[in-house]
Amino acid sequence: MTKRGWWFGGVMVLGALLLPFWAEYAREPFVLDVIIRLMILAIAASSLNLILGYSGMVSLGHAVFIGIGAYAVGIPAYYDLNNGWLQLAVALGASGLFGLLTGLICLRTRGAYFIMITLAFAQMMYFIFVSIEEYGGDDGLVIYARSEMGLGVDLNDDNQLYFLVLICLLAVMMLVHRLTRSDFGQVIKSIKINEVRMQALGYSTFRYRLVCYVISAMICGLSGWLLGNFTGFISPEMMDWTRSGELIAMVLLGGAATVVGPLLGAGIFIGVETLLPEVTLYWHLYLGILLIIVAKFGRGGLLGWWTQWFRGTRS
Repeated sequence: MTKRGWWFGGVMVLGALLLPFWAEYAREPFVLDVIIRLMILAIAASSLNLILGYSGMVSLGHAVFIGIGAYAVGIPAYYDLNNGWLQLAVALGASGLFGLLTGLICLRTRGAYFIMITLAFAQMMYFIFVSIEEYGGDDGLVIYARSEMGLGVDLNDDNQLYFLVLICLLAVMMLVHRLTRSDFGQVIKSIKINEVRMQALGYSTFRYRLVCYVISAMICGLSGWLLGNFTGFISPEMMDWTRSGELIAMVLLGGAATVVGPLLGAGIFIGVETLLPEVTLYWHLYLGILLIIVAKFGRGGLLGWWTQWFRGTRS
């Protein structure tokens, strides 16, 4: 990252730290809610970007891990188990285990077959939770109490929840940054380019892709844990295939195979979803047009466009 990029990132972090105080001063709590949701979805999009952007695995069932993470909050809370660390451990463990078991099957396929089998597993989980009437079935489950974290942290305070989500987002972005620049990350990116050559060099490409898939699942489970606490309501709708499609749109809009791209894509998606409905009922149309333009002319997403423009102005 360039020096100017570090300065820009620092300004953005400073602005994020000051936002809750501004929202309280301006009496705009809705803005804080929008940004919290944006950051949670950015975490989920970053997890998908790890396998889509860097590894070339297009999953149409990735939102299932959001649902697993959210139900890891809701089901224990249903039995008055509100320990946040326990719920977080369940969210990460269950997401990682489901990612491991499904990955052992999914990663033996390629292309459209991989897309369809990830979709199939996600829809299986969707209909399983729809059929469990004990936890609300299709009507969903209300979470009456947010996770209890101890250490003086009260997630019932929206400001504290905001800072927790912000810390998680920065940690995930740093993890992706370090992971993709490590030896492991270089192997993953090389597998995307030419898997046969990497196998010829002696690398177990299946294991590398499986580990990457499990890490991605656990990060997405973290976003589900945060989302369950934020919304106070969970339902099988969270893991529907359309939610996975939205995550793919965020990655492609912002810029795949970049650390900041999913955050930018989530910001654009939430911005369009929040602002355009006040102007027109057909806001999905404009989002679709934007996606078509980016897919046709901007292979690096909007972040890639900005980078090319910035380099052009410097030259």
